Amino acid sequence: MLELLTYLHDPELVARFQRRCGLFLVDSARHSQGSTRAPLGTPEYADKPRGQLKGRVDHQDNNSNYKYKESGCDSCSKPHYEVRNWLLHFLFLFSAGLGHEIFYITCLPCIHWNLDPFLCRRLVNMWTLVMYVGQVMKDVLKLPRPLSPPVVKLETRVDAEYGLPSTHAMAATAISFTFLLSAPSRIQFQFEVGLLIAVTLSSLVCLSRLYTGMHSVLDVISGALISVILMFLTYPYWETFDHFQLTSFISPVVALILPLFLSYTYPELDHYSTTRGDTTTILGAWAGCSVGYWVNKQLGQTFEPQGVLPVPLPTLTANALSRSAARFLLGVMALVGTRQIIKTLCLRVLYLWYMVAKNDYSARRKKEIEVPYKFATYTTVGLVNSILVNRVFILLGLL
Repeated sequence: MLELLTYLHDPELVARFQRRCGLFLVDSARHSQGSTRAPLGTPEYADKPRGQLKGRVDHQDNNSNYKYKESGCDSCSKPHYEVRNWLLHFLFLFSAGLGHEIFYITCLPCIHWNLDPFLCRRLVNMWTLVMYVGQVMKDVLKLPRPLSPPVVKLETRVDAEYGLPSTHAMAATAISFTFLLSAPSRIQFQFEVGLLIAVTLSSLVCLSRLYTGMHSVLDVISGALISVILMFLTYPYWETFDHFQLTSFISPVVALILPLFLSYTYPELDHYSTTRGDTTTILGAWAGCSVGYWVNKQLGQTFEPQGVLPVPLPTLTANALSRSAARFLLGVMALVGTRQIIKTLCLRVLYLWYMVAKNDYSARRKKEIEVPYKFATYTTVGLVNSILVNRVFILLGLL
């Protein structure tokens, strides 16, 4: 068993997958001399120290039809990577973007605005659970990401984070299959088609984490399996939690205090990592949405589909598509504007409270500043999304 786990965590396994997909790490000396290029990570380069790709600049090699990426490196002056399959390259980069927190924070509300707030609530609940579990496991287990070389690193923001499990794989699996399990009781659709879409989307996101060099095969498999286990354990209680979340008088109190407590008690590391801030962002967004859904229930306006469930899918007419696009643009503008205003105000107050210089951007990494400003910002975003946006749509005749 240990041998299998070691094999699945081997960075060379990731590098082989990248090369199969047409992505190669190329030695700069061979590149500049115009000689045959060999992927880094082979025995010839095995004694080289780890080099991370930092900041890429496009340039065109005059002696080749391939386009290369140039970057700074810890171990050499000009490492390059070569893309031989641009279709897979852009497909996996797009798929990787589907797993980022900012994608879910901006796109999950679209389900609330255009389809069914019930489904959005279910998805946000499961997304928050799996992301918190995954982020904490990363910083408790502390297993490193794949080394470069031999792996090509296409992302740098999260490279300081640990690897196992892949939270991209966790989120994609949880979101896809939570929707698949929850939607049949709400909307009419062909289950087999939904299953195919869920498997395809979650698989693309999982594979993209290998292609971008950010996770080992073990990280990705573990992430997907952990999400499946969490869904299996919690599925019998989804209805019970829905009832509590919408009707209990202590629901908004729990929704604010529990995630704030989890944010402040997040595991400490000996270096700065984006995991605490990202986790606080997710917990704050969930807190705001949860309180907002409770408020809507108390006000008697939940914006859920009326009539006998499941309802038919909306007809995709030109008018329906234009109204949906208008709701998306206005909704995203409202959330982004809210985020910017509240973030600015919170940082000013916290910088003044802790007597920090306004231009000291590194202070945002301190827990006493990072946690309250991110939690307050995204709690407000969640409140605006769940309470205000649909009411504005009604006033504008878009809902």
